Amino acid sequence: MPYITHADLADSPGALELSEVASDEHRRPVPAELLDAVLRAADVSAWGTDDVQAAQRAAARIDTAVRDACSLIDGYLAKRGYALPLNPVNPLVSAWCRAIARYLLHKNRTAMESKDPIARGYNDAVRLLQQTADGKFSLGIQDTVAIDQTDARFVHAPKVFGRDQLKGFR
Repeated sequence: MPYITHADLADSPGALELSEVASDEHRRPVPAELLDAVLRAADVSAWGTDDVQAAQRAAARIDTAVRDACSLIDGYLAKRGYALPLNPVNPLVSAWCRAIARYLLHKNRTAMESKDPIARGYNDAVRLLQQTADGKFSLGIQDTVAIDQTDARFVHAPKVFGRDQLKGFR
């Protein structure tokens, strides 16, 4: 189960950016309006067959990046003991998935990693995932694993003199 939907990606980072990074290499990018329609499962009959097929290939590349991002997230969360896949999906996990998938789609970046907002988002997501796996960061109030880890339990020895033990002396 992916942690982010096509519609979420169409909203942010947006179909224009996705069309530039997910289209076939060495070809013109898929029109952003067409990719937006494909991502939102809208009517694409106004475009030609070749354009629609190119948009579907771009959507398949986006799906691959999302699947890889979800696998990375699951790897970190499994280390902590979460039941996977998460359901319901925490909004923080969706943001991490968006940042990681966006980074994976921008494989031909030439910007310096330290000044690139896409790389910074990816590095922040991985850092927080590592902290979550180490138990230093929680997914919030609905985080059942963190609640289980901080739950106080009191253990006592069995009773020596109690109602059940003294029945025979009445």
